[in-house]
Amino acid sequence: MLGQHIASEQAVWFVDETVSKLYEQLLPKVHLQQHAIESKKSLDSVALVIEQMRDFGATRQSQLVAVGGGIVQDIATFSASCYMRGIAWTYCPTTLLSMVDSCIGGKSSINVGPYKNIAGNFFPPQRVIIDPQFCETLSEEQVCEGLCEAVKICYAESDATFRSYLSLVKAASHPLTGEQLANIVRLSLQTKKKFIEVDEFDQGVRLLLNFGHTFGHAIEGASNYTISHGNAVGLGILAARHISTQLGLCPKVLPIADGLELHIRELLGKIATIGPALHSMRVEDAMQRFQSDKKHTKDAYNLILFDGHGRLQRVTLEKSDLVQAQIFNTFKHMIENYDEI
Repeated sequence: MLGQHIASEQAVWFVDETVSKLYEQLLPKVHLQQHAIESKKSLDSVALVIEQMRDFGATRQSQLVAVGGGIVQDIATFSASCYMRGIAWTYCPTTLLSMVDSCIGGKSSINVGPYKNIAGNFFPPQRVIIDPQFCETLSEEQVCEGLCEAVKICYAESDATFRSYLSLVKAASHPLTGEQLANIVRLSLQTKKKFIEVDEFDQGVRLLLNFGHTFGHAIEGASNYTISHGNAVGLGILAARHISTQLGLCPKVLPIADGLELHIRELLGKIATIGPALHSMRVEDAMQRFQSDKKHTKDAYNLILFDGHGRLQRVTLEKSDLVQAQIFNTFKHMIENYDEI
């Protein structure tokens, strides 16, 4: 039982509903459950969890134990930080995406109305428990979205780390074994840890980890979340490459960036539902969501794009008619040409 690793009699367990059904034998008999879909990542869900914790008799000495993927993590982070002005919490990620990325760093992101991730804070878990065996019940789509985030982190750090990631993936079997997944998770978290240690609160170099996210969040929302977060980030990386070349920031042929694009295309090419979801998406909707991203300022768009050497850079683009047309055409190009993947 996971409970054997939690040394607190005052723990309140908050578990993804699907995980609760699949791994009932690992969990305490009494726990809170969450239907982990995007619409539940809201302030209403946070309020309900806080109310339920109080009903469970949780005090300032209690801890919240969250078991699930990113949606459960976001709700748990925000709830634990607010309950009685903050209580300790432990996180057990159960998706590859949450294992390779979001489980460390301490950020919560909550949707409010039509605005994705507009509310949130920093409140790291006291402890993170990772077991790659949870990945055995993941779909291929869920594994691919985890790999999209892992390669993003490794590419953002250095060419050498990106190549180390590729060597792990290329040497792996299909499907990946628990040990192979553990190696990928370890490399991704060790790499992300470097960013967090020098920029815990997203004021400098850690912003590079937003790579693919501004376009990705817009695609995710415009698809009505039929394209999952990690795979939308993969598409966002392809969009970033396209607009970087259109703006003249990097050449069309660049070996290191070409290698990243090829790997993302190979991952996304395994997911048959992405093409139809993109084709049913309105460019205008994606553009509207892009413009409302919280990273932009009143007069400029802030993006993570490629430079002339294939490295990532923070770019500020004036909100001119020309720039907006280039962004619009990037979304349009992706929707119309995705079947070429």
